[in-house]
Amino acid sequence: MKVNFYDTRVRGNRTVLVKEGSVDYSAEPPSSPESAVKMLNQLTSLDSRGEENCYIIALNTRNRPLGIFFLSKGTASLSIVGPRETFLRALLIGATHIILFHNHPSSICVPSRDDITVTERIKKAGELIGIPLTDHIIVGKGDYYSFREHGKL
Repeated sequence: MKVNFYDTRVRGNRTVLVKEGSVDYSAEPPSSPESAVKMLNQLTSLDSRGEENCYIIALNTRNRPLGIFFLSKGTASLSIVGPRETFLRALLIGATHIILFHNHPSSICVPSRDDITVTERIKKAGELIGIPLTDHIIVGKGDYYSFREHGKL
């Protein structure tokens, strides 16, 4: 399966998708939080980043990745994620649902108050526009926290 990485650019007065690259990924599409973490770690090394980084995987109705988007890079303990930037990408690629990821460089994957607030904001925005947030996964070295697995989504 080919996995594409995208970003956005302003062209004239419009925001458009720009394909930045693609990689062959031999494993099956993500069917669980664990397999989604494995895929993202293999493709982005999210589990070994020194600052918080946020990504989304935009998926179609068959749970196949349409694209992976880098959203933000923060500090050792904070990264900013907004609903506008998140769903602009999902809408432009035609996603039917998304998974939000970010890492905790400390590898302590317990969600912070800010993580919970961001998850709620993204969830509500997704419900309004019809692109649900399937999961928000916090990634650490050898560990992860899935909001869905913990009944928070």
